[in-house]
Amino acid sequence: MNRRLFLRNANLTAASFAAGGGLLGCMKRPVGAAVAAGALPVNLPETACHLPRVRVSSDREIRTVVGLRPFRPSGFRVAKEMIGETAVVHNYGHGGGGITLSWGTSKLAVDLGLPGHVGPVAVLGCGAVGLATARLAQEAGFAVTIYTKAMPPETTSNIAGGQWMPVTVYDSDKTLTTEFMQQFVAAARYGYRRYQIMTDPKYGIRWMRNFRISETPWESAGRGGLMGQISDLLPESKDLPAGMHSFGNRYVQQFDGMIIEPPIYLPSMLADVRIAGGKVVVQELKGLDEVRALPEKLVFNCTGLGAKALFGDEELTPIRGQLTMLLPQPEVTYATVYENTYMFSRRDGVVLGGTHEMGDWNLQPDLTTKAAILAKQAKLFAGMSDCRTVTG
Repeated sequence: MNRRLFLRNANLTAASFAAGGGLLGCMKRPVGAAVAAGALPVNLPETACHLPRVRVSSDREIRTVVGLRPFRPSGFRVAKEMIGETAVVHNYGHGGGGITLSWGTSKLAVDLGLPGHVGPVAVLGCGAVGLATARLAQEAGFAVTIYTKAMPPETTSNIAGGQWMPVTVYDSDKTLTTEFMQQFVAAARYGYRRYQIMTDPKYGIRWMRNFRISETPWESAGRGGLMGQISDLLPESKDLPAGMHSFGNRYVQQFDGMIIEPPIYLPSMLADVRIAGGKVVVQELKGLDEVRALPEKLVFNCTGLGAKALFGDEELTPIRGQLTMLLPQPEVTYATVYENTYMFSRRDGVVLGGTHEMGDWNLQPDLTTKAAILAKQAKLFAGMSDCRTVTG
């Protein structure tokens, strides 16, 4: 279930985003040259022909971490309920799309909870979803207090690749409700627009070119369903034939997206909350009685996996993800998805990942998994070369 679910969703997502036709030119120009010290990388490589190689080796590792994605087969939950005299608006269960969808589902949540409310509001959780919810409530004029068990850099959101891509958000084998499908599309579109106006370097958000790579031809996939409804959100989608990219004879698709770097983004968001007068209380709420006892009578529940115990959501289950970080390479300004692994280049390092282990609560890094990811990535990048020159 774990890898099968992820790979199908990821592959269908990328396939639905990839438009036929249109070849990327192959002019010989340096990529990512002369990146200033401490600056964010250049946004997009000019061609796919001369991409700088990621140097993959175990002696370049700087850390390996594990995070648990809060997954619900039926999709994230944005809904309102009364607990005594307290209105609780749930906003959790985003699976692998927490950072991607955080602004969008938070917009749905505040639009559901704020109308008619008078007085301060509470937000439970200080990850990407909680911080976006807090900011939107503040922008609407409400005083906000965040109650949280953990703060950045100790939140689940800190252990994320940060690529804007709504994958592993729901089980595509299940029949999704019309309400969820509408929420998904609305959340994706709002989040996509919101991140575009936050590309100030202080937030660690930039455009990034992606290459989806395979040893075998792509399975045919239509552009219908939920992913088809947001296929326009990843522009510059192309199929690149052999000879028009640096990955040899492999099959390659290209698309552009955004990268949100958690070590930069989350502290900046927390600072924005505080600048706007928000308060943060480090406190773990262990039961509904403690929720009812909060002075705020409107509470936004952004606790992720914590909602399983706190609010009794038995549908929630973890999807374990393990990341290995290599020393930074500022000249690498692109990302790859190579079969069941991926690479994102960020300012704090080169991120290698791809594990999606359903129902696994183990937070300890697995050395065998790390070795397998490193070997797969080393194979990909060792085989890179400049592609042939295309003439008139």
